[in-house]
Amino acid sequence: MAMNVDRFINDAISEIQREVKGRAIIGLSGGVDSAVCAVLAHRALGDRLVPVYVDSGLMRQFESDRIEQLFKQLGLVRVNVQDRFLDALTGIEDPEEKRKIVGETFIRVFEEEARKIGGDCLIQGTIYPDRIESEGGIKSHHNVGGLPSTMEFKTILEPLRDLYKDEVREVARALGLPLEISERMPYPGPGLAVRIVGEVTREKLEIVRRANAIVEEEVMKFKPWQAFAAILGKATGVKGDNRVYGWVVAVRAVTSRDAMTADAMELPWEVLRRISSRITGEIPMVARVVYDLTPKPPGTIEFE
Repeated sequence: MAMNVDRFINDAISEIQREVKGRAIIGLSGGVDSAVCAVLAHRALGDRLVPVYVDSGLMRQFESDRIEQLFKQLGLVRVNVQDRFLDALTGIEDPEEKRKIVGETFIRVFEEEARKIGGDCLIQGTIYPDRIESEGGIKSHHNVGGLPSTMEFKTILEPLRDLYKDEVREVARALGLPLEISERMPYPGPGLAVRIVGEVTREKLEIVRRANAIVEEEVMKFKPWQAFAAILGKATGVKGDNRVYGWVVAVRAVTSRDAMTADAMELPWEVLRRISSRITGEIPMVARVVYDLTPKPPGTIEFE
């Protein structure tokens, strides 16, 4: 059954007004879910809402500055805590542990910001597939199963909790959000941390950020549901006449309707060749590039 977008918007605004008595914080990541949530909450609460963008150092190239620019009219607060996230992730290899650490660090930053403004409500852009995957034990979403068990917030409000991604996009268009937000590719809450198999380091973050930018640049015209690069580990290669022991980068591009299932895209061979030569040519520490053909299931869309 088609969703009644206007009714949803009015109901969500009413719910937020009913639930939030004082001031509220919203975690704004720049993704379509949190952006829609922030606009709805801003309409409901006005300046009683403080949108907080946590600059975790796990975002894509140039993304943090762009998000700050796009949402400054909502009174966005940008908190630079890159070292804090990296320190917390040092030595951690297990994907679930990484997600939980990222989730907890986000919440602690939100709590600190909430104390500054005297608010005790956190609004989040959690959507239906996030809840299904977390509750089904597939993987913890940092804003659902990744939440710490003790928090200072009295209320956590999730206005989009029953929507799928394509429905959220409909709401975004109805709210008049710019295309770069309404049509933005899904991006994981833990960011590049789950595009690095194993421990997160500065070196790996820099490499995966650059590789990711190349993939997006080359693949966006094919309109993927999601397209990105991930670091898998190290392998032997040859550059010039020298043996190198460098990073293996996996390229992933999928089609999907609701993220519950996905298929690998059949990209033209010359596009894959160009991506491979650009990544190995422009990023000296990468020895080889592979293309992931696995559908979901059995693979998830992200690597971790």
